[in-house]
Amino acid sequence: MAAGKEIRGKIKSVENTKKITKAMEMVAASKMRKAQERMRHARPYSDKVRNIAANLGKANPEYTHPFMKLNDAKTAGFIVVTTDKGLCGGMNTNVLRMVTTKLRELQGAGLDSHAVAIGNKGLGFLNRIGAKVVSHVTQLGDTPHLDKLIGPVKVLLDAYAEGKVSAVYLSYTKFINTMRQEPVVEQLLPLTAESFKADEGEPGWDYIYEPDAQSVIDELLLRYVEALVYQAVAENMASEQSARMVAMKAATDNAGNVIAELKLVYNKTRQAAITKELSEIVAGAAAV
Repeated sequence: MAAGKEIRGKIKSVENTKKITKAMEMVAASKMRKAQERMRHARPYSDKVRNIAANLGKANPEYTHPFMKLNDAKTAGFIVVTTDKGLCGGMNTNVLRMVTTKLRELQGAGLDSHAVAIGNKGLGFLNRIGAKVVSHVTQLGDTPHLDKLIGPVKVLLDAYAEGKVSAVYLSYTKFINTMRQEPVVEQLLPLTAESFKADEGEPGWDYIYEPDAQSVIDELLLRYVEALVYQAVAENMASEQSARMVAMKAATDNAGNVIAELKLVYNKTRQAAITKELSEIVAGAAAV
């Protein structure tokens, strides 16, 4: 019964793996609800800042913020948002594949690229392909904090304001629902009229600026860009927990199927061994 003992060992091993994946599925489901709630709470702020920025842009057209000007630099910037941990299906692979495609397009156009990595997976990928990582932030935990994101992202924002970067792209995984998350690569800078369009039918507003229009618009558009980055990280975290829950559920189901197949093989092996022993006993008795 050496074969039977080996199969029993495999069954025990798969059962232990099934317990781990089931526990990870339950943890991801709990964290997913909190991440989705945090993401939905951040959306109204981003929408309101977008509307105010659109109204301000229309109310004071004589001043153009650096974020809205086109630069002729030969370098593009990337903010790559990924997870710190794995075991979340093909989520990181999908967004990094889109980043790779965009990088090749820019290289074909003769542009270099600088990148800011948010998350361990993106940082490791950018280092492997030889991209220039100007700053990074990892180990954000389950709750993103804006003060941890501002520093690394400000490197690219300042470079764009100084005219050293022609465009800044933001890549992350957008949360659609529990079963669906979409990788996104969108242009963050320069800001265009379409990127912060006011709600249709909403009347225009005129503002009284204190201390002056330039100071207010400078501060507002900086906060607007930071809100977009924070929203991207919140969306990515909600997508991560959803993808991990689905992946762990699939792993748990697969483990159950493997256990059922191994038990079937074990029972057949044991039955064959018993039949063989009975045949030997009957043959021995007939010989006597």
